Amino acid sequence: MTDPKLPEPLPAAASTPEPVRQSPALRLACFYETLTPAALDGLDQFYAPDARFKDPFNEVAGTAAIRRIFEHMFATTEAPRFEVTDCIEQGGQAMLGWTFHFALRGRALTVRGVTHLRFDADDRVTLHRDYWDAAEELYEKLPLLGGLMRAVRRRLRATDPPR
Repeated sequence: MTDPKLPEPLPAAASTPEPVRQSPALRLACFYETLTPAALDGLDQFYAPDARFKDPFNEVAGTAAIRRIFEHMFATTEAPRFEVTDCIEQGGQAMLGWTFHFALRGRALTVRGVTHLRFDADDRVTLHRDYWDAAEELYEKLPLLGGLMRAVRRRLRATDPPR
């Protein structure tokens, strides 16, 4: 007999809800937003062994070569940090919009770009292709080269059509 003063026991949960599985692109975005030199040890979790990487300065294949690019970034820039601003996914590929914050010789700089990613059946990157304008985003911000690049841009800019 049950005591009328006691509340009814709660029904047992039918099942424990499964954790929400994060997409491969969002997992990679989190990896980049928290990237440190020590985190490079986990690169193999995100990239296939024969993954290809290309940006305006590098074109390599394999996780060891990709790791060297990021080790070089940490060695040559001050306080490098990625901020992922957009993520568009379709099937086994994605586009990440990002802002890269860093400093060179104490001068804060930012580069904005987009990364095209392709994933394998294990959700690891097989293609990482960065698109960003090195002239506008970097060269024009450098002391000596910047003036020359801005002059070239002005010279090549289309003018308003005659009226």
